[in-house]
Amino acid sequence: MLVILSGVAGAGKDTIKKEVIKRMEDVVSIPSITDRPIRPGDVPGETYIFVSNEEFKKMIDNNELYEFDIHHNHYYGVPKKYLNDKIKEGKTVIKDVDVNGTENLVKILKKDMKVVTIFLRVPKEELRKRLENRVDKPDEKEIELRLGRFDFEESKMSNYDYVIDNVNQEETLQKVMEIIRKNR
Repeated sequence: MLVILSGVAGAGKDTIKKEVIKRMEDVVSIPSITDRPIRPGDVPGETYIFVSNEEFKKMIDNNELYEFDIHHNHYYGVPKKYLNDKIKEGKTVIKDVDVNGTENLVKILKKDMKVVTIFLRVPKEELRKRLENRVDKPDEKEIELRLGRFDFEESKMSNYDYVIDNVNQEETLQKVMEIIRKNR
């Protein structure tokens, strides 16, 4: 089963994903592939697979990605091999994916595997605070770019199986784990 976590940048997707993996057996994640620069805290091969722009385009040409998108001026994609290998091993894969990627993955994968989609909501003013306090410290231009997508991304919530207001991390985590247990 594939569990997709979406929400605006700063909604807590990565934090929730990491905690679910720590607390639930047979739940794993797979790294996305990106051509963005490595940031403080990134672990190549774990947080992302970092490639050049040319390498990313070659992967597109070779049909090695289930989906890809340009997000905040960089390519991001889901590698077929990594996802398929984990599903074949009987794992539940939890993946944070933007709203466009989620739509694409659901269309592509729903006939081949169970896909559960969860949207994490955060009030816009809380989102700004989270972005300003991130470890990787985006500059004001980057914060405005991310906030600029807020309304667009929230307009996609009706496409999701579940919507959770992520104002309390532990409550959100418990809800996500219950959704996974219920859908296994």
